[in-house]
Parts: sequence; structure tokens; C-alpha cells
Amino acid sequence: MKISRISAVVAALIAGAAASFGQLTAKQVFAEAPQSVFPLLDHDTKLDMIDYFEGGMSTASKNAMEGKSRITAMSPEKLGIAMSEASEYELCLLPRVSGDTVVALICTVATPAPDSRMTVYTGDWGTNITSQVFSKPALSEWLTEEGQARAGEVEGLVPFLLVSYSYDPASATLTMTNNTGAFLSADVYELVSPCLKETVTYRWDGKKFVR
Repeated sequence: MKISRISAVVAALIAGAAASFGQLTAKQVFAEAPQSVFPLLDHDTKLDMIDYFEGGMSTASKNAMEGKSRITAMSPEKLGIAMSEASEYELCLLPRVSGDTVVALICTVATPAPDSRMTVYTGDWGTNITSQVFSKPALSEWLTEEGQARAGEVEGLVPFLLVSYSYDPASATLTMTNNTGAFLSADVYELVSPCLKETVTYRWDGKKFVR
């Protein structure tokens, strides 16, 4: 019942998004992002990337490190970027109950396995508000029932988690996928795999990300 109520609120937010942020789209927010957010991309390069994608071309643009960057997906609420061979971004617009919108920027790096961080900004990129709206799950949230019973053992065997994030605007859900098995030795992973969840999902409720 609680999920249904939250879904109804989110649906109303999305339905009213066009009225609340007018012509604002993920494409526009990307184009207007300061270079401090995307150090490898100047303004003209971002515009070229948009033009290539909208023209149906897979052409990549040269970035500041002489690598190749391109847009991989685009909708009014979300934009995907292959920044380099080892990193990618998701830029997502999040409507708020206050009537404005904020920007969630997910950066995923190919370490031994994909590992993400998410930063949330005000719609004009002026303020980092991540701590106000998102706290990444603690190890305890990743533990299965068996893992809770063996929490001390798991903490000793798993020094950190590698977790990739992906946001779905349609359902307002942030899915976090556990990729830790890719860097653990086979024998250790066999011991801890029954103890760790494969995914943890949060929902954007119009104010912050909640379980």
C-alpha cells in the first residue's frame, strides 16, 4: 500500500514535470553543465555530441584527454554518456515536490568491476545537495538473512563493495547492483555470496531517495 501511494506521488510529479520545468530536458542540462562537472568536455564538444546522437550517428567526439566521448542514450529525463573506455555517466532529472528539479549524476568506472558514485545538484548545477537527498547503503543493507547471522565474518572477508548504479525515471527507482564478486578470489566469493544481496533498490519520493 505504501509503495502504491509513493508510486502515485511520483507519477503525479512526472506528469507535472513539463509544467514545472518547461522546456528543461536532460539534453539542455548536459549542455549547460560547467566544465568542473565534466572536465573532459568543453561546451562545443557537448553540443557536437548532442548533434551526432540526434542525427543518428555513432560518431564519437574527441575529449580533453584525446580520448573519445559520445552520448549513448537520450530522453527528456535522462542522458547516457560513454566518457571513455573506462567510464560512463548517467544524467537524470529528478522532479521535486517543491516544484523545481534537481540533477542526479551517476559516474561509473570500470575498476575490477563497475563501481559507481552519485552526486546530486540543484538544477542550475550551483549546489551539491547529495548529503541532503542520498546516503549510499551500508554493508548491513546488503546482507541477506544468512549474511545478518554471519555479519562479523562477512565484514572480515569483504573489505569494500563494488556497486554500480542505474536510475529509471519511469519508476523513479535507483537500482544498485553488487559487482563485488568480480574482485574477490573464487574461494572467498563462494563463502560470502549467500550472504550478500545482488541488488538494493531505492526510490525517489520527490524529496530524497528512500528504501
